[in-house]
Amino acid sequence: MLGFLKNPVVVTAEINLNLVVLTVMGLISRLWGLSYPRAVVFDEVYYGQFVSLYMKRIFFVDDSGPPLGHMLLALGGYLGGFDGNFLWNRIGAEYSMNVPVWSLRFLPALAGALCIPLAYQILVELQFSHCAALGAALLILLENSLITQSRFMLLESILIFFILLAVLSYLKFYNLQRHSSFSGGWWFWLLLTGVACSCAVGVKYMGLFTYMLLLAIAGLHFWHMLGDRNLSNVSLVCHFLARGLTLLVIPVAMYLSFFFVHLTLLYRSGPHDQIMTSAFQASLEGGLARITQGQPLEVAYGSQITLRNVLGKPMQCWLHSHTNTYPIRYENGRGSSHQQQVTCYPFKDVNNWWIVKDPGMQQLVVSNPPRPVRHGHIVQLVHGITTRYLNTHDVAAPLSPHSQEVSCYIDYNISMPAQNLWRVEIVNRESDTDVWKTILSEVRFVHVNTSAVLKLSGASLPEWGYRQLEVVGEKLSKGYHQSMVWNVEEHRYGKSQEQKEREVELHSPTRMDISKNLSFMAKFTELQWKILTLKNEDTEHKYSSSALDWITMDTNIAYWLHPTSGAQIHLLGNVCTWASANIAAVVYTCLSLWYLIRRRRKIYDIPEDAWQLWVSAGQICVGGWVVNYLPFFLMEKTLFLYHYLPALTFQILLIPIVLQHLSDHLCRSLLSKSMFNALIVAWFSSVCFAYRTFSPVTYGEPLSVAELKDLRWKDSWNILIRKQ
Repeated sequence: MLGFLKNPVVVTAEINLNLVVLTVMGLISRLWGLSYPRAVVFDEVYYGQFVSLYMKRIFFVDDSGPPLGHMLLALGGYLGGFDGNFLWNRIGAEYSMNVPVWSLRFLPALAGALCIPLAYQILVELQFSHCAALGAALLILLENSLITQSRFMLLESILIFFILLAVLSYLKFYNLQRHSSFSGGWWFWLLLTGVACSCAVGVKYMGLFTYMLLLAIAGLHFWHMLGDRNLSNVSLVCHFLARGLTLLVIPVAMYLSFFFVHLTLLYRSGPHDQIMTSAFQASLEGGLARITQGQPLEVAYGSQITLRNVLGKPMQCWLHSHTNTYPIRYENGRGSSHQQQVTCYPFKDVNNWWIVKDPGMQQLVVSNPPRPVRHGHIVQLVHGITTRYLNTHDVAAPLSPHSQEVSCYIDYNISMPAQNLWRVEIVNRESDTDVWKTILSEVRFVHVNTSAVLKLSGASLPEWGYRQLEVVGEKLSKGYHQSMVWNVEEHRYGKSQEQKEREVELHSPTRMDISKNLSFMAKFTELQWKILTLKNEDTEHKYSSSALDWITMDTNIAYWLHPTSGAQIHLLGNVCTWASANIAAVVYTCLSLWYLIRRRRKIYDIPEDAWQLWVSAGQICVGGWVVNYLPFFLMEKTLFLYHYLPALTFQILLIPIVLQHLSDHLCRSLLSKSMFNALIVAWFSSVCFAYRTFSPVTYGEPLSVAELKDLRWKDSWNILIRKQ
């Protein structure tokens, strides 16, 4: 029984030393001196704020993209023991001792280092030689811009890592497809493709470009499978369902999970939640949740309420009135009703309180039991402090003459009767008998006499209106718009009929927890919409550039400057690599057109397997460059050189592909091959020379003024030189 012990247990393993060496070199190039400089470098000032908010569990909204990238940066801070206490207020600020600089920068640097073996593996899976794969990896290794971007608390290296991982996973899956469909390895690589695509999109929406490319390639491959008579209908259906599950369903589920973790971590109120709806704010610990705790849920006749406009643009504001009246005449000579002003005020104030009154009764208190207001009910809104009724009439609004003026009615006895009846329409109702609810209900107020809808115009009134926002009656209401929708934020049941006692009641703070009524999907939908629609004011940046500047690297970005020495860090690429990548793209395009024309004439210059290899490489590399570059010409946003790095990575992969193709199919004689190989050696030497030349501004080494001037190879580069 124990005979097997007579022989030793032997485990054999194949180790690709190329991969091992490349990985080690990548780690050294990206991790060496990672804590230097111990100061805020460029966009670390931006991402660091979010890391601090994660550490303190404070909610925020970043309109630049989904939360996975931010969470990975925060993970680095968490592993380093960061407490979130640092003021990220300016580039170049020295980090305090409580900031684990190495830990915060580790994950982007690790991702950047792992891109090198991924590049090697991609070319191997594309069926190119190990020599070509080694060349691609070395070009990524020696690309100064990729080194710079991966050594700081930035997201591009993480994005590129997931993009390359998705491409590699799909290629491995596709190559297994030929001989071992539905095997364990087949499922693993297909599943990893979907996971990596989801992670790429979860880091930055730019990842969506590569995801769509891989979906298109997968669709094309499946289309070819449909013509394979050896595959049964059942097998085709299984293939289709497997791809749908792993490339569509799982990525969507993972994308949702990123937001679930994000919202679970950030449960505290903060400055960013002011742009969210009242229901969202009330779901966060502190802030509005603290104010609204204990509020009645159902709005009743006699309720005292504040009404917040749902749009939140140009800023959050509440329906407001005060004792001042509209001017008798405006600057343009138009007359007004001279009634009491009604505005939208961007701060909490006692003049934001209104009382919901039953038009058929005089009382301004809630009866026992309360009579709830439902969808379609007619109400009057009484201003709590001045006790005047919300009114609109056929008088032009101050700044929006096509709309009606909204006021609180003053009886001047001049044949202008009150028109103060409003119909409550609950926009997000489930039935026509829904009760008007605090925070949860989004309502429109439709004027009974004129059918005008109470609306925030967004315009700022002049000095006579204290620069508050104009509220109008929209006469030509077509469809739904958030500027016409309001929700009750603060709510109490009125108890006093006497005005003086009621004023004391209105001045006292309110104290229903709404959070349990807001589902994750409701919070996700709102947050996703805010991310996609919330736009910061685009201001011209010193280092912004156009997409045309990127191809020839006519621009750079100064990331950091030492306060005393000449040491500085710039986002600058390897000039030789960028030029070679552009030439490779042109050569590939021209050769492909030549081959296509010749093939149309039934002339086949290269074997069919070489042609298929050439086309497959173009789908990945040229396609990856196109989808990650051309969309920027359609974007209305401030652009920077680092936006080009994902496209550049695909273009770099194309260089050894073109070189191997030229060597294999265009260099026919031994002499031409020898000369071509000599040119490649000379070219690669120039790549190494350019890398070494610009490495001082890649790693931040001190330089003299003369050395800095020598680095300005282009007049358009902004190399910082201190005046002596």
